[in-house]
Amino acid sequence: MADVLVRKEAIREAQRLWQANPLYLDTETTGIGPAAEVIEVGVVDNQGQVLYSSLVRPRGVIEPEALRVHNIQPEVVATAPGWQHVWPELRTVLAGSLVGAYNSDFDLRLIKQSLQRAWLRWDLPDSSFFCIMKLYARFAADWNPERRSYRWHSLDAAGKQAGLALLNTHRAVDDARLARALLQYMAGAG
Repeated sequence: MADVLVRKEAIREAQRLWQANPLYLDTETTGIGPAAEVIEVGVVDNQGQVLYSSLVRPRGVIEPEALRVHNIQPEVVATAPGWQHVWPELRTVLAGSLVGAYNSDFDLRLIKQSLQRAWLRWDLPDSSFFCIMKLYARFAADWNPERRSYRWHSLDAAGKQAGLALLNTHRAVDDARLARALLQYMAGAG
């Protein structure tokens, strides 16, 4: 019974967020650690239209594990703009908007790390970002007794569970569109 209530609450939250007409952001990175940086960023609107997309030249190297996930080769980003050129444009797109991301904690951390490495300042409110992954965990209502929380699902797994035709390609715009489609699916489940 509690899981049913949690799912209904997640659906109501998804409906509220969907109606707020958010943007959707995704990043691809050099890795996951404290020195990792963003190497691709994509933002789409609530209709799935691309508002921003750019590769980013990192200051560090792309870790082999990350390369296996997204296959963005170092030579591809070698001529891309640096974060100091990407951030002003990206910031303009995001400013004043509600922004959803699948695992927003990770994306925000990597954006902030990229800013620090480029000697730039984060000045957007964290509160304008929301996590579609955590919302989907409550929607799926699959309790993980070891963590004492609802189980997190990968974007790929969540998309498949929802029966969405979009693939998790591990490219920023495609994955932002998949996150958008997942929010729409949850909002329509009520």
